[in-house]
Amino acid sequence: MFAHFKEDIACVFDRDPAARSTFEVIIAYPGLHAVLFHRVSHALWNNNFYWLARFLSHIARWLTGIEIHPGATIGRRFFIDHGMGVVIGETATIGDDCTLYHGVTLGGTTWNKGKRHPTLKNGVVIGAGAKVLGPITLYDCARVGSNSVVVKDVPEGATVVGVPGQLIVQKDEQEEKREEMADKIGFEAYGETKDMPDPVSNALGAMLDHIHNLESEIQDMRDNIYNKGSADAWQIEKPKKDSSD
Repeated sequence: MFAHFKEDIACVFDRDPAARSTFEVIIAYPGLHAVLFHRVSHALWNNNFYWLARFLSHIARWLTGIEIHPGATIGRRFFIDHGMGVVIGETATIGDDCTLYHGVTLGGTTWNKGKRHPTLKNGVVIGAGAKVLGPITLYDCARVGSNSVVVKDVPEGATVVGVPGQLIVQKDEQEEKREEMADKIGFEAYGETKDMPDPVSNALGAMLDHIHNLESEIQDMRDNIYNKGSADAWQIEKPKKDSSD
């Protein structure tokens, strides 16, 4: 358990650039405090000291604002950044190297006993305010955007955003063409909502596709004209300068 404590402290420096010293992390990081309390309360829970485990987790909640049921299983190098309002249910399972931000809920969707909370595989990151609900699985290196609500499994390496959570499509050739066109006409089509399933973004994407198609057709016409040797017909004369200027 002591080795886990050391890893929990060390991982803070990897994921929070504001961390300055080990002493500061030990004293002033409630997310670390909550994890350390949970390591002890979970050991008590597994040894059938249920009341004592619950009481210790209640003290941790009072001190840190983070509620972790002692029955939850948490892997190594788990980091809660800021942490206020985080809730982790009894049957939740969290793998190694996972990160949660403030306001995250790993909650259940039923009052029945048994597995009713999410499972997070290794390297999962869940943004501030997100709610992951039910006995679903977020596979390795999955990402959940801030304030999203996730009620279905998330594949390995995928990102989910929105309410309800929607998978973001990976960038493809069409997306790259849209970005090139946006740069060419001097405006960013997506702003801070890049790759989000937003109807406005989709409409702008369709416009950029149309512009790209028009440019391709015009270029084809110019190539045909030049190939036929009549390029002079397409030259535009410069406006003559007014002698009165």
